[in-house]
Amino acid sequence: MRYEVSEAIPADAKAIRKAVFVEEQGFQNEFDRTDDASLHIVTYDGDEPVGVCRVFPDQGKTWTLGRLAVLKPYRGQHWGANLVGKAEETARSHGADRLTLHAQERVAGFYKSLGYRDMGIHDQDEGCPHMWMDKPLTDSAGNEPEVQAS
Repeated sequence: MRYEVSEAIPADAKAIRKAVFVEEQGFQNEFDRTDDASLHIVTYDGDEPVGVCRVFPDQGKTWTLGRLAVLKPYRGQHWGANLVGKAEETARSHGADRLTLHAQERVAGFYKSLGYRDMGIHDQDEGCPHMWMDKPLTDSAGNEPEVQAS
C-alpha cells in the first residue's frame, strides 16, 4: 500500500471518483472548484490505484475530508480506513487540529468506527441523505490524541 499526495487532481483520482460516484452511485456534480484548493490522496495496491480522497482547509485549523472512494473489489479490506488515516496525517501536517466531513448517512457507521461524531447537521446532496461529522486531530494541549487499542 502506498499513497501519492497531489495538489492538482491526478488522472487516477478522477477515474476512481468517476467509477464510484458517477457510474456506480449516479451522482452528476462530482467535480467542482474545491478540487482546485484540495490535496488529493490516491492509494495504490502495487501500481493499481484503488482509493482516493481529498482534504482542504476550511476555517482556521479545521480541514475537511471529502470524496473518499474505494473501488468495489477493494472494499472491506481496510483501504478506506487507511486512507482516512493518511488524510488525517496529511491535514495535521498542514496545521489542522480538526477534520470535518460530509458523509453519506448509509456509511456513517464506518466514520463513527474511526472516531468521527455526528455534528447534528443532516441534509441532502443530489437527493442522497448526508450528515456532517467531525473529529479532533489534537488534544487540548495540541498533541495527537492517543489511539485506543481495539
